[in-house]
Amino acid sequence: MADETPALTRRRVLYHGRVQGVGFRYTTASIARRYPVVGFVRNLPDGSVELVAEAEPSVLDQLLADIASEFSGNIRNQAVDAVTRDELFARFEIRR
Repeated sequence: MADETPALTRRRVLYHGRVQGVGFRYTTASIARRYPVVGFVRNLPDGSVELVAEAEPSVLDQLLADIASEFSGNIRNQAVDAVTRDELFARFEIRR
């Protein structure tokens, strides 16, 4: 019998706008803890925030929707890309 576990996918999202200094990383990590997701969120030197998350596609869709809803007034633009699973994550964390 074939393995029925859904495939995991990894996405990298760059958030632009007023996303630093507004609790974006902390709130994103709090939202991520509601889901079976691993990865990280961190500030980038250019003022944007990077999120790398891995989960089932439907879980990632809901996670990103929740973040977009929570920060709808702060996010000016977001770029979402599928990325390779080149690093193993044990949990979701805030990186500095």
